[in-house]
Amino acid sequence: MALGGGTFSSQNKVLPGAYFQFISTKGARNVAGERGVAAIALELDWGEDNVIFDLTAADIQKNSMAMLGYSYDSEKLKGIRDILKHAKLVHVYKLTSGGEKASNTYATAKYTGVAGNSIKTVIASNVDNTSAYDVSTYMGTTLVDRQTVTSPAELNDNDYVSFKKDASLTKEAGVSMTGGTNAAADTSAHQAFLDKIESYPDVNTIGYAGTDESIKALYAAFAKRMRDEVGIRLQAVMHGYAGDSIACVNVKNSADNVYWVLGVTAGLAGNESATNMVYDGEMPVKTDYTQKQLEAAIKSGEYVLHKVGSSVRVLEDINSLVTYTDDMGEVFSDNQTVRVIDTLADSIAGIFCTKYIGRVPNNASGRTSLWSDIVSICQQMVDMKALESFDSSDITVEQGTAKKSVVVNSAVVVINTMDKLYMKTVIA
Repeated sequence: MALGGGTFSSQNKVLPGAYFQFISTKGARNVAGERGVAAIALELDWGEDNVIFDLTAADIQKNSMAMLGYSYDSEKLKGIRDILKHAKLVHVYKLTSGGEKASNTYATAKYTGVAGNSIKTVIASNVDNTSAYDVSTYMGTTLVDRQTVTSPAELNDNDYVSFKKDASLTKEAGVSMTGGTNAAADTSAHQAFLDKIESYPDVNTIGYAGTDESIKALYAAFAKRMRDEVGIRLQAVMHGYAGDSIACVNVKNSADNVYWVLGVTAGLAGNESATNMVYDGEMPVKTDYTQKQLEAAIKSGEYVLHKVGSSVRVLEDINSLVTYTDDMGEVFSDNQTVRVIDTLADSIAGIFCTKYIGRVPNNASGRTSLWSDIVSICQQMVDMKALESFDSSDITVEQGTAKKSVVVNSAVVVINTMDKLYMKTVIA
């Protein structure tokens, strides 16, 4: 990020920017900006190497073959489909970048990866012009391109292959490509992804759907650093990692269920909770837990999918925080609370960085203007039922310890959805 951001404990920052400190009470972008952006690195068999590319539900429904090498309904794409059940956008990185491209006599695959080995070239005489050829490209059994030409120099590259202009055209029933390979998806590949995704400030959640403990630790450290030092308030979603942090969501069931939880955690707004949400993903879910195991899971900061009647539901929308302090109490273990404070911080930072830095003088009038904008943001969050009991007098904007700094003091009450009912009935 060009501007500073993150958390602060003392007013000693160097970069201009907005720094936040949320604490719990002892004892117990514009707000309209949408959430819904996830990020993940995948072991793909097709696609552009060493770049982040974006996918929406519409993209994979219409263009999955060209973008990912498989049809929309392929088993290979179950994880991506699960993410996009609730996320509006996913930033994707190909962990297997650096492999070999498949090829045959007539063309070379556009991308590296084993999916290129399913491409074949079919050449037939054109029925209307005997001196011309119909050159067809198939991905598996799907016809993806057909061109009528008299020489290979006339062939245009398509979404799947680059043609060899010096080849000699002759009738072929089908020439398959060979030699396509995937590179190893090792720790360095994950680090390359994290290095690239750091420059994407819109990410709400980042996921790792694997079981390697060192890679889990890598993602956890990344998420904590992004929140605390960079000012990008995201959460890492992983399986079986007790991060003890609001930055980490610990999925209990299986690594395959990370995809769905990743999309849900990204897609929910600050006034929404996933608690008791019905699971609508495609991956199988282990649900044979006892009541005591479910209670233990909550106490351990585990995000659990469990069986309720004939449906599978989210037990409680929590993160992995289990060690509470006066400043960060139990309320911060609730993911809805995290979404609210993240929305609040992003909204205030967005206005401060675009409207105030380098433009508005740090005098009484300027601070009053900032106060007014923050009050407006909080009121919008009250209207969307993310905050309650808001009083504008609870917000003050004061000169900081440095001449160019300001300090905002605020008290907000987060609204959470109901999750427990205690009913006492007196029978006469």
